Amino acid sequence: MGDTRGVIMSLSLGTGIGWRPEIADDIARLPGVDWVEVVAENLCPGHLPDALQQLRAGGTTVVPHGVSLGLGGADRPELHRLMALADLADALRAPLVTEHIAFVRAGGALTGSPRTEAGHLLPVPRTRDGLDVLCENVRMAQAALPVPLALENVAAFLTWPGNELTEGQFLAELVERTGVQLLVDVANLHTNHVNRGEDPAAALAELPVEAIAYVHVAGGFERDGLWHDSHAHPVTRPVLDVLAALCDRVDPPGVLLERDDHFPTADGLAAELDAVRAVVEAGARSRG
Repeated sequence: MGDTRGVIMSLSLGTGIGWRPEIADDIARLPGVDWVEVVAENLCPGHLPDALQQLRAGGTTVVPHGVSLGLGGADRPELHRLMALADLADALRAPLVTEHIAFVRAGGALTGSPRTEAGHLLPVPRTRDGLDVLCENVRMAQAALPVPLALENVAAFLTWPGNELTEGQFLAELVERTGVQLLVDVANLHTNHVNRGEDPAAALAELPVEAIAYVHVAGGFERDGLWHDSHAHPVTRPVLDVLAALCDRVDPPGVLLERDDHFPTADGLAAELDAVRAVVEAGARSRG
């Protein structure tokens, strides 16, 4: 494996959608889909779905998106998970791989407590100690992967006590110390605005925009004062407004629509993609 630390990508991905088997046929027919993202843990490099192989053979870029490394946890990333992600990147000829700034498990032999899988992407405490652990784990992942790594900010229902950095400061320092790229999820920024009172504009203002690999957009809903990042509902105007604020600053290399359940018709997917494109194009016009 080559060490990809500090590698700054020069990608132009365009408009993409999260590839799911349930909508594979629709994706193959949708106009203007430049690339797709796949959940890495759902695929085996030697047994890729025919529909996905056909997309790749036709020139569509495919990016693996991992959910299980747990780079924000106290344990070092497990070798077998890193190797699986690396093998998939090779099989897909992916230009990069992506993961999350999160921890997903705790406990085990070194702690004297049972190993527990959270089943969720839990936020990392934004402390200096938390950042040190994350940076070391990121460096290990970068050294094991054959392509550059980009990391996504996550949605959260809670704020850990004792945070020492804002979201934007935490991400900016992570990039400075590791050279990692960013996958900016604007829906997650909106989620954290509703659930934790954090201003998306402030986070965007502190981001090193040159490190953005691409952007996620997704739908959700509010219930009892909490925003649920469901990926099963249409993208709302407030989420598109966060995307617009980002596009006023920078032309993102790629923007991808995530949808994981309650899939609309092909026309519905196309309409959501059109709404995303319209925001990106309006941003380009505003920047002159």
